[in-house]
Amino acid sequence: MGTTKTAHFTTEQNEWATLLKAIAHPARIAIIQHLIKVNSCICGAIVNELPLSQPTVSQHLKELKNAGLIKGNLEGNTICYCLDEDGFAKIKDFFQTVNTYLESKNTSCC
Repeated sequence: MGTTKTAHFTTEQNEWATLLKAIAHPARIAIIQHLIKVNSCICGAIVNELPLSQPTVSQHLKELKNAGLIKGNLEGNTICYCLDEDGFAKIKDFFQTVNTYLESKNTSCC
């Protein structure tokens, strides 16, 4: 979304869009699933799990980190990544709002 268009929406709407856009790629879903499976990870191990080059994996990690969905700590020459609970709490809140609406809806409109 262009910079000029985001100003027309609330901060919350823009935050949700950033979070959801960040996970809207199969490689990023695979990275998140891998981090869940191993609880933490170094970049090299993530590269070994995906059919992508190291620079491509690094770009996906950067997008997830910029969106606030993963955290990275420098340990020697490598970066250890884990899920960022705050980012996923925001996603959970969004879908809980949608779910609450759907559960309370008395009629179908479409």
